Amino acid sequence: MRRFPDPESGTPDHRSPTSYLLWLARNLGHSIFLGVLWGILCVLAQALVPAAIGAAIDTGIIDRDRRALLMWGGALLVLGVVQATSGILRDRCTLTTRLGASYRTMQLITRQTATLGATLPKRVAKGEIVNAGVADIDRIGEALAGTARGSGAVVAIAAIAAIMLDASWRLGVVVLAGVPLMVWAVALLIRPLHRRQERLREHQAELTGRAVDIVSGLRVLRGIGGEEAFAERYRADSQRLRGAGVALARVDALFGAVKVLLPGLLTCVVVWLGARDVAGGRIGAGQLVAFYGYAVYLVDPLRRLTDAAGQLTRGHVAARRVTDFLALTPELSSGTGLPRPRTAGKDRLPGGGPLTDPDSGLAVAAGRFTAVACASPADAATLADRLGRYTDSAVTWQGVPLADLPLEEVRRRILVATNDDLLFAGPLGDELDPAGPRPGSREPLERALDTASARDIVEALPDGLNAVIAASGRDLSGGQQQRLRLVRALMADPEVLVLAEPTSAVDAHTEARVARGLGAHRAGRTTVVFTTSPILLDRADHVVYVESAKAVAQGTHGELLDDPRYRAVVAREEEVL
Repeated sequence: MRRFPDPESGTPDHRSPTSYLLWLARNLGHSIFLGVLWGILCVLAQALVPAAIGAAIDTGIIDRDRRALLMWGGALLVLGVVQATSGILRDRCTLTTRLGASYRTMQLITRQTATLGATLPKRVAKGEIVNAGVADIDRIGEALAGTARGSGAVVAIAAIAAIMLDASWRLGVVVLAGVPLMVWAVALLIRPLHRRQERLREHQAELTGRAVDIVSGLRVLRGIGGEEAFAERYRADSQRLRGAGVALARVDALFGAVKVLLPGLLTCVVVWLGARDVAGGRIGAGQLVAFYGYAVYLVDPLRRLTDAAGQLTRGHVAARRVTDFLALTPELSSGTGLPRPRTAGKDRLPGGGPLTDPDSGLAVAAGRFTAVACASPADAATLADRLGRYTDSAVTWQGVPLADLPLEEVRRRILVATNDDLLFAGPLGDELDPAGPRPGSREPLERALDTASARDIVEALPDGLNAVIAASGRDLSGGQQQRLRLVRALMADPEVLVLAEPTSAVDAHTEARVARGLGAHRAGRTTVVFTTSPILLDRADHVVYVESAKAVAQGTHGELLDDPRYRAVVAREEEVL
């Protein structure tokens, strides 16, 4: 069983792909019910047209009864109006159902994405999320929207069979026997169609993920000359996708041929038997015309019925992918710590104390600018994740284990900013200050721009802070993106700010300006910078040297330079053994 959040109740529930579709159907019951109602009315009006035509021929034309002809002609007009009106209303309801199912699924996917947080990129490929948010929601919507036409098709077939049984039991039996046989023949193709659709869907997700990776890393690929290698991998993946698409197309083509062939054969049999009954005097010419109309008309509801089956199959495949995604659970569990007391309008944890990682021995003093120099970049990433609780650890803050605090509170109080963080598309001012301009002044933002030495970036843009930047900051250089990310982190103004190599992409002069301003900007707040830059290390209040995931030395930058291990890392020297 799978678990995913219910947007109505906000609590987890257990559902399979089938029950997920049923849950959507219950939530959209009003539009689905009206769609089915109008769909049935539409097909019934259309199904009665051949009967009215046959009666007009027998009683109006052959019997030369003008009154009967006018009466049946009027009946045809009424049936046409009812069919047109109910068809419009049916389509409106099916559109409401389709969009409602798509949007509700997107709400669940978006909520689950936010819930997974840092777990998301570890468990799900980017292409999988893109496909779920684009292709799968449409298929689920189409599956539920097809209920109106599919239900109408079933009612139409049943109504026509009843009329034909009343007029000629042999023809009615042929229809009643032929329709289940056609449905059975079509059902034989549903399973292989289902399997190949799932295989195609998996290849699509893989290829989309590779395309996203290539686009996001294109600058790096060009720098290292890896374009050809990745192009070849993309070409191989696309050929596998093409093969899966061709395999699906074979079954889909056979499926389409069967949908046309079987109703056509049924029509031929009905017309042939009807002609024999007319020749034997058992039915009239008008009834033969009506039977021919029924046989021809049956092609449409049968096609709609098989189309609905295909849509339901695709919707089930999509629902399985969606429920698999919604079944994922965050790697981290939220603590249940009690709400903390508020002081001076800012809620703080009781008492004062450092941010401490017992496993590594790293202790960050409160309210100070601490730099951490790691011999291995992997250690820096691991420690940053621990301090921000992006992975489970024994880290404590002010004597309270982070694991005991609600995860939302940890995220609000401790911000980890890395060079993998993205800049979103939109006005630059909104991106740098998501909370919006402070009442009457942009002074905090101006100060953050100066601290990050990013004022020149804003001044170079035609519209300044109102300039619209592209997604991921593609229209900015790596150094510009890094400085703007630092501005955004400073504007968040968390109680603890953890920065990972915040100046690795800027020149030495810019780095010196950032180092001078960072400590003053964060005065009285806890700041942790993971870096091996001597410029930043020299400005820090306290420096900790980490080797093999353990804090092995600490002090000021000048004091630690006497340690050959530290000096080899920060001065890029070869240690003399």
